[in-house]
Amino acid sequence: MAIPIAEFWCSNDDDLPPLTDEMVSIAEEQLGVKLPAEYLALLRVQNDGDTHGFGFPMTQPTTWAKDHVPLIDMAGIVTDPSISTAQNILDTGLMTEEWGLPPHQVLLSGDGHWWITLDYRKGDTPSVAWIDVECGEDIQVASTFAAFLDGLRPDSNFDEE
Repeated sequence: MAIPIAEFWCSNDDDLPPLTDEMVSIAEEQLGVKLPAEYLALLRVQNDGDTHGFGFPMTQPTTWAKDHVPLIDMAGIVTDPSISTAQNILDTGLMTEEWGLPPHQVLLSGDGHWWITLDYRKGDTPSVAWIDVECGEDIQVASTFAAFLDGLRPDSNFDEE
């Protein structure tokens, strides 16, 4: 990972409970996927929240920017129904239906109009995708979550638009 794991997270305003093996098992069973080890390692440090502000360089422009896609925050895993958070991968099914997203995605970050996803459409090992619902963009960003993490750069590396 190009960004040290200790420098990945910025804040956790939701103060969610720490990730447990049981929470991972529930999430994987509910979503029908095996989550990447690198994603789970980040959640073991902090179970959702704002990142220090990163972008992934892109060779093709997107609706976000001409040269990158953002990773402003990242969803965690919340299995307790009494805990409310806007950043929970277990809301993937509801959000997929609400926003008309392609199947076999796990939503990591986004605002409804756009998403960064774990894309399981091609098999058990997910790629990372950028999906802009309103503009019809559906672009593979990285071949794996590990490659996505390796490519992340601080926001300051990109021009503001």
